[in-house]
Amino acid sequence: MIVYVQTDQRTQMKDITDKVKENLKSLGEKNGLVHIFSMHTTAAVTINENADPDVAGDILRATERLVPFEAGYRHMEGNSAAHIKTSLFGQSETVVLKDGRLVLGTWQGIYFCEFDGPRSRKVHVKVIPDKL
Repeated sequence: MIVYVQTDQRTQMKDITDKVKENLKSLGEKNGLVHIFSMHTTAAVTINENADPDVAGDILRATERLVPFEAGYRHMEGNSAAHIKTSLFGQSETVVLKDGRLVLGTWQGIYFCEFDGPRSRKVHVKVIPDKL
């Protein structure tokens, strides 16, 4: 299934946990693995704290210090920093599905990480059901 994400900033971490949960209900699977994959070279997926919005902001600010947008990159499109950040974060996460629910820690959420926005994006979500 595809989860659509609209970003409205150049860099942004959007909590997509609820969108993923809503879409999982329609599949009817109860147990297995849920693979969440960003279909973009300048956007990532990560799991982190979703109780305090300052955490996402801190991550974005730290990432900007590590990989600034302007640093003499040679890529002609001017978005090399976004490509690098995506490679550092990774484009996918896998979460256990048990009894129809995502197995996440108390403070964990699934984030779509935009590094070259604003844009309309797609996240592919695949359930790999238990066969036992």
